[in-house]
Amino acid sequence: MGTRATSRPAGPHLFLGLGLMIAALTLQHAQAEITCGRCPSPVKLRLQKLEKETRATEPDTRVEFIGASVEDAVSSDEDGTKAEGESVGEKEDAELRRTRRSASLEFGELGKWSGRGLALDSGDALEGHERVSMLDGQKQRPVPGWSSRDPGRGRGNPRQDEPRLSSSSTFALTGDSAHNHAVVYWAGQNSSVILILTKLYDFHIGSVTESTLWRSTDYGSTYERMNDKVGSKTVLSYLYVCPTNKRKIMVLTDPEFESSLLISSDEGASFQKYRLTFYVVSLLFHHTEEDWALAYSHDQKLYSSMDFGRKWQLVHEHVTPNRFYWSVSGRDKEPDLVHMEAHTPDGNVQYITCRAQMCTEANRNHPFPGYIDISSLVVQDDYIFIQVPTSVRATYYVSYKRESFIQIKLPKYSLPKDLHIVSTDGKQVFAAVQEWNQNDTYNLYLSDTRGIYFTLAMENVKTTRGIGGNQMLDLYEVAGIKGMLIANKRQDNQVKTYITYNKGRDWRLLQAPSTDLDGNDIHCILPFCSLHLQLQTSENPYLSGTISTKNSAPGIIVATGNIGSELSYNNVGMFVTSDAGNSWRQIFEEEHNVWFLDKGGALVAVKQPSVPTKNLWVTFDEGRQWTQHSFSSVPLFVDGVLVEAGAENQIMTFFGHFSHRSEWQLIKIDYKSLFSRRCLEEDYQTWHLHNQGEPCVMGQKQIYMKRRPGNHCMLGKDYSRILSAESCICRAHDFECDYGYERRGEGNCRPSFWFNPSTVSRSCSQGQNYFNSTGYRKVVLNNCTKGVKEMYTARKQQCPNRAPRGLSVTTKDGKLTTKLGNNITFLVNLEEGDSLRTNIQLDFGDGTAVSYSNLSWTEEGIKHIYKSAGIFRVTALAENTLGYDSTLHVTCPVEHVQLLAPFVVIRNKEVNITAMVLPTHPRTVTYFWWLGNSSEPMITLDGSISYTFTNEGMHTVTVQVSAGSVILQDTKSIAVKEFFKSLLLSFSPNLDEFNPDIPEWRQDVGRVIRKAVLQVCDFPEDQLLVAVFPGVPTAAELFLLPHKNQSEGKKRREEELEQASDVIVNALNQNLVEFELKPGARVIVYNTQLTLAPLVDSSPRHNSSAMLMLLSVVFLGLAVFLIYKFKRKIPWINIYAEVNQEKEQEMIGSVGQTDSTPKITLSEFPTSKELMEKEMDARVKRGVGNACESTREIPNCTSV
Repeated sequence: MGTRATSRPAGPHLFLGLGLMIAALTLQHAQAEITCGRCPSPVKLRLQKLEKETRATEPDTRVEFIGASVEDAVSSDEDGTKAEGESVGEKEDAELRRTRRSASLEFGELGKWSGRGLALDSGDALEGHERVSMLDGQKQRPVPGWSSRDPGRGRGNPRQDEPRLSSSSTFALTGDSAHNHAVVYWAGQNSSVILILTKLYDFHIGSVTESTLWRSTDYGSTYERMNDKVGSKTVLSYLYVCPTNKRKIMVLTDPEFESSLLISSDEGASFQKYRLTFYVVSLLFHHTEEDWALAYSHDQKLYSSMDFGRKWQLVHEHVTPNRFYWSVSGRDKEPDLVHMEAHTPDGNVQYITCRAQMCTEANRNHPFPGYIDISSLVVQDDYIFIQVPTSVRATYYVSYKRESFIQIKLPKYSLPKDLHIVSTDGKQVFAAVQEWNQNDTYNLYLSDTRGIYFTLAMENVKTTRGIGGNQMLDLYEVAGIKGMLIANKRQDNQVKTYITYNKGRDWRLLQAPSTDLDGNDIHCILPFCSLHLQLQTSENPYLSGTISTKNSAPGIIVATGNIGSELSYNNVGMFVTSDAGNSWRQIFEEEHNVWFLDKGGALVAVKQPSVPTKNLWVTFDEGRQWTQHSFSSVPLFVDGVLVEAGAENQIMTFFGHFSHRSEWQLIKIDYKSLFSRRCLEEDYQTWHLHNQGEPCVMGQKQIYMKRRPGNHCMLGKDYSRILSAESCICRAHDFECDYGYERRGEGNCRPSFWFNPSTVSRSCSQGQNYFNSTGYRKVVLNNCTKGVKEMYTARKQQCPNRAPRGLSVTTKDGKLTTKLGNNITFLVNLEEGDSLRTNIQLDFGDGTAVSYSNLSWTEEGIKHIYKSAGIFRVTALAENTLGYDSTLHVTCPVEHVQLLAPFVVIRNKEVNITAMVLPTHPRTVTYFWWLGNSSEPMITLDGSISYTFTNEGMHTVTVQVSAGSVILQDTKSIAVKEFFKSLLLSFSPNLDEFNPDIPEWRQDVGRVIRKAVLQVCDFPEDQLLVAVFPGVPTAAELFLLPHKNQSEGKKRREEELEQASDVIVNALNQNLVEFELKPGARVIVYNTQLTLAPLVDSSPRHNSSAMLMLLSVVFLGLAVFLIYKFKRKIPWINIYAEVNQEKEQEMIGSVGQTDSTPKITLSEFPTSKELMEKEMDARVKRGVGNACESTREIPNCTSV
C-alpha cells in the first residue's frame, strides 16, 4: 500500500465518485441531541418473552393488588377505571420510580384495575400464563362479553349441590381497609412463609403515605403485623425476594420520606436497615449469585452490590432506563459482566460492557463500535440486538453467541415502522414487524438460528390497544408442545383465529365444536365458519385471562371465544381442547378464570371478578364434567388466586374483599380433600400428539403419558409427561422458505421479485466454498431425518470469480464536510465481487491517493487529513481480471434533496435538470453540479441548469446542495441516444398496495416489468428500459432504445423500434403482460393511451412527429399550470405543487429514504425539520375518483 498520485487506469475497472467539501476552521457543526423524554426512538427494539417461567431473574412469587381508595369505592367500575387512569396520568413522573420493581421485566409498569384489582410482577406460579407478546410492555385484558345464562352449566352437568370445601380458613387484614395496594409474596418452595405489603398510595401527590407489612408462617392461615420490627413510622414501598435464595428479602422505603433498604436473611423474621444515597427505581438480581444485585436510580445512575444491598458502588452514569443486563450463563466469560446502554456527553448512545465493580473508563468495552438508538439494546439468551441511528429506514444488528454484530436481514421491502423481539428461547428469533403500510396489525417473522435472516411466518397479526395506549400482539405460544402457536389474523376486514404446529410454516382455522352445551348440533363448516379465540392474558396472571395452558398439561387449552365467521367480543363462551386444538368443547356460557390444579390433573374455574362469588367449579376429566364447591360463606370479589404455593402441599389462596369498604380478605383452601388417593401406574394412559390425524409434528412422533380423565387421584411432583419421541422421515412440510424466497400457489418456494438467488457474498473468495440455498431451510428444532432432507438442504459449492459490482464510498460520520486538519475516515463497500482479489484505489482529490491489493484491508476505513480548504472530488476504483461495472454509485448521508432529470434524452439536445431541496431554504443555497467525469463542479445559486449531452451512452449527474454547514447530495443516471421510442404504462390497482414509494422498489419493479414485457416480444434486453415514476397510482414509462449497429442506417433502426412498439402495444391491449409481485398478487400491465410522442429523435426535420411533440409540450405547459392552480396531478407526470392539508399521523407518506421517524409527531422535530415534514406532506395527491394518496420522490441513494 502506498500514497501516490494516480490517473484512471485503462484496464477493467469500477469507477465511483464522491464529492467532498473541506470547510474553513470557523465552520460550525450542528448537533441534534436525543433525550428519552422528548424524542423517543421511533422504532424501538424490544423484547417480551413468551415463556414467563424461563426468566431466571424473577422466579419469586409476587402479586400486586391495586385497589380503589375508600373515597372512590362507591363509584362504578367504569368510572373508577377512568378516575384512576387520570390520576396515574397526572402523576406519571412520580410513578416512574415505581414502574420497574421486578428483577428483569423490561417494561415493569404495573397494570391498573378498576375497583380493587390485581397485577403480578413475577412468580413460579406464572407458568403458562404469560403467553401473549406485549408490544409496549404491558398486558391489558379486553372487556369481556357477558351472558345472562347460568355460568355453571356444563354439557351433561345439571346444577348440583354446593359442598363446602372442608379445609379452608379466612383471615382479614384488619386496619388496612383504606390501603389500595397489596403486594403478596410467597417465600418459596418448601417454605410456609407468605409476606404481604399493603400500602395507601396517594395518586394526588404520587407517593405512598401508609404501609403495613404482614407475615404468615402457616401458608396463610394467620398473619402477623411486622411494622414494629421494621420501624413503626417507616413507610415501605416495595418488597423483593431473592430469586436464588428466597430466604433473603429486600424491602424499600418510600423515597418521599427516606431512602433506606431493609434486609432480611430469615424470610422476613427480622430486618436490618441500611441508608442509601440514591433513590432506587428498579432492582435486578443476578441469576445465579444470590448476593449480587443492580440498582437503577432516579437520576439515571446504575449501582452494583455484591453483599445483598449492604454496600453499593457506582457502575455508570446516564444509563437508559430498563436497558441494563447481567451476564448470560454460558455466553459471557465473566459472571459479573454488565451490559448496558449509556449516553455520551454529546447526547449519543453507546452499548457498553464492564464488570460490575470494575467499570472505570479503562475497563469498559464497546462491543458495537458506533452509536446506537436509544432504548434499543436487548440482551437475551444467545442474542444481543441493537438499532443504529440513520437518516433513512431503521437498521438493526444482532450478535449471536457474542460474535461480531451483523445487520439483520428482513425482506427488502418490509420497511419496518416498528419492530419487537417476541421470543428468543427456541434457538431462533420471533420478531413482530409493523410495516410501512400497516396501522393496527403486525407481521410475524422467524429467523434462522443466528438471528440474521428473517422470513415471513404470518401477515397481519391483530393487535389490541390497551387503556394506556399500549398494543398487544394477538399471538399465543402453547405451553408444553414446541412449535405450536395460535394467532389472530386480520384479513378482508375480518379477524380469524389460526393455529400452527410447525412454527408458522402452515396455518389452519380451528374446527368449532360439533354440539353446544345442550347437546344441540352446531352447523359450522370450514372455512366459512370456525372457532375464534381471544388471546389476551390478564394484567394480573393470577387472574387467568382469556387463554391458559401449562407445561405439565400438554394438549389442554382453555380459552374464551366465539363460533362464527370472525372473532367477536359479544356472546362469548369458554372452550377447552384436550387434544392440542384438534377438537374443542364448550364448557361455560360466561367468561371464567380457569387455573390448573395438581400439575394439570384438575381444572378450577371462578367467575370473573366484576361480580362477587362464593363458589368455584372443579373438573377431573379435562372439562367434560364440572362439580361446584363453596369456598366462602359470604360472596367475595376475587382479586386473585395463588395456586400451588408449595410442591408438597395442595393449597390455594384467594385474595379479595367482601365489599369496596372492607379489609383485604385472604381465604386459604387446602384442596387435598378433592382427591381420593395418589395416582398409580394404571391411572395413566398414552396420548399421541397429532395434527388432524398427522402423527408427525415438528419432525417426530410424540407420545405423552396423561392421567385418565375422571380419575380423582393426585399426580404428584414426579409426573413424567413425554413417554417417547421418534423421528420422522423428512417431508416438504418440514421445510420453510429460505430468506429471499416466497411460497407460491403451487406450494413451491420461488425467489421474491427483489431477490437475486445468484448473489454471492463478497467475502466468498475464489478457492473457498459457500452454501448455495435451494430456496428452503429446515424449520428450527424440527427433528426429521433423511427423506427429502438432502434435496432441500443448501449445497456446498465453490466460490465463483466475479467482477466487482456495486462499489460505494462514504464517510464514517455520514457528513460531506470536515474541518481543516481533521482526520476523516472513508468507508468503501462492494456489493458483489471477490474482496480478496479485487484491487481498490481511492483518490482523495487533493493530489494524493491510496491503493489496496484487496478490499479486506479497508474494513476499518481509510483515514485522510486535508491540508488545505476547498472542494474535492473523492473517487474510488475497483478492478479485477473479469471486468467492471460502469454504474456510478454515490452515497449520500441525508436525503432531503431530489434530483429531477429525464431518464432518456436526445443527443445534442438541451435538457433541464432540477434539484428540489426540502424544505425551501430562505437563506442562500449553493448547488454543485458534477456532470459526467468532470473533475470540477459547475457551481450555481439556482436549483436548475440546462445541459447538452454530446455523446451517446449512460451519463451520471450528481448534485450537491450546500446550506450552511450541511451538504446534501443526490445522483441520477441518464441514457443519451440519437432517438428512442417510449410508451406510458399503468397497472392494475393492487400494485399500489405494495408500493412503498422508494427508489429501490421502483428499480426492482422496473426490472420485473421489463422481464414481463420481454416475454411477449423478441427485443434485446439491453435496449429496453423501464422507469417507474414516483408516487401512486403507480405509473411507468417504457423506453425502446436503438441498437448500436450504425451500418443499418437510421431509418431501418427507426422501423425496428416501430415494429417492436406495435407488438408490445398489441400485447398490452390484450392484457398479455402481467407478473406476480408476491404470492397471490398478480399485476396486469396496461398501455396508457396518452403519450408524449410516437418517436423522438435528434434530426432537424419538421415532420408530423415534431409538430406533435411541440403540441405535446404546449399541452404539458398548460397541464403544469392547471396542476399547480388546482393542486391536482396527472398520474404519469412528475410535477409537485405546494399545498397545505392536514393528514392523520399514520397516513404521513410512505416509509423510505426521507421518512425514518414514522412514530414521532411533527412537534418533536426542530423547526427546520418540521418545515421539511410539512412540505413533504404537502405533496400533490393524484389518482382516479376517491383513490388518492400522497406522492413522494426520494433520491436514489443509500444511507451511511
